[in-house]
Amino acid sequence: MRHALGVLGVLAAGVLLAVSAAMNWQFGFSLGRTPLDGQILGAASAAADCMKALVPFFFFAAWRNRMWSQAAASAVVWAVVTVYSLTSALGYAALTRADTTGARSAQSLSYQDVRADMKRAQDQLSWIPQHRPAVTVQADLDGLKGQKAWGWSEGCTKLDGKAERQLCDKFHGLQAELGSAQQAAELEKRIADAQHKLDGQATRVGSADGDPQAAVLADLLGKVFPNLKVSDVQTMMTVFVALLLEVGSGLGMYVAFSQWRLYDVQAPSAPRFVPVAQAATIDTAAVAVAAQPAVQQIAKPRSGANDNRSAPAVARMIAPENDVERFYKESIEVTDGSSLTATELYEDYCAWCETKSKEPLALPTFGRAFGELGVKKEKIAGRIRYIGIALKSEADRQEDKKPPVYAVQAA
Repeated sequence: MRHALGVLGVLAAGVLLAVSAAMNWQFGFSLGRTPLDGQILGAASAAADCMKALVPFFFFAAWRNRMWSQAAASAVVWAVVTVYSLTSALGYAALTRADTTGARSAQSLSYQDVRADMKRAQDQLSWIPQHRPAVTVQADLDGLKGQKAWGWSEGCTKLDGKAERQLCDKFHGLQAELGSAQQAAELEKRIADAQHKLDGQATRVGSADGDPQAAVLADLLGKVFPNLKVSDVQTMMTVFVALLLEVGSGLGMYVAFSQWRLYDVQAPSAPRFVPVAQAATIDTAAVAVAAQPAVQQIAKPRSGANDNRSAPAVARMIAPENDVERFYKESIEVTDGSSLTATELYEDYCAWCETKSKEPLALPTFGRAFGELGVKKEKIAGRIRYIGIALKSEADRQEDKKPPVYAVQAA
């Protein structure tokens, strides 16, 4: 389960890092005067963003190894690349949000304009008097023009008789009706076109606001902050998106890899060892029992059941010491009434490792390995203390640097 969570965390952090690097590349590319300059700046920006995710590993490794100058340099590098990445993310997020909001606002305004135009056309259509279809009216007009009175009036320009006046009155009435029919046809076509546009925009315009998210948040937060405006909410959302990308891409990998405990070195089980001063006098059989898993038998000749000869000497070599045992032998002395805190002991161990050019174990691993040496420890006043031991002086440490010890047992 732990490994599954770690894999998912790494994948999520990788996606955030890829998105952040792409935004940095886009931002750097926009700064170039030529395509080549844009490619160079974009690559540098993407590399800086990737460096942002790697520096936490370097920083904490340097801190753990007490390499303070490298830790300080890592902190400076991380601060610079993070600030640069944050500015590019802010610019990209703001530009993207502005473009999206502007496009949505333009669509909303266009939608409202079309609706207003359709409403005007509907109102104008309602004002037109009742009329017949334009084709019918035109047919009646053509019929009037075929009458004799139309020729006598010379196209309703001379009204000499009653028949001419009646024909022309009817003619002008039909012309007015034809005009109304034509105008109604135009308005109906205009309404149909507007309705078609509205149907096409309805799927793209869901709100009259250019930024519905900011509008809803401003409405909710406005109950607590009465002077809050939609533009303020848009700014906050832009900053939030940039921080999400930068924090997630910058520290996501380091947090996800914590599942595998990268800096925890497994220490071998510490065998019991014989102090140098007492190695020659301690019973070899007791040493063999105490260090049975780590003792190599050099020679053991066979003898028969009736063999009265003395058995030859058997040499047993104590197992090679690990770093924790060597540190104990060279730096620790048993002293009644003394005690050391776990922090003091680990700091002295790290200093010892520096003098030996060795990589120190992590504190939890060192504590487990040191505890296997049989040193009593208790929790006093909220701090772990090792009882009955003290740190040796430098002179005492030099005396303990002697060759490996061999214990010889004679039959």
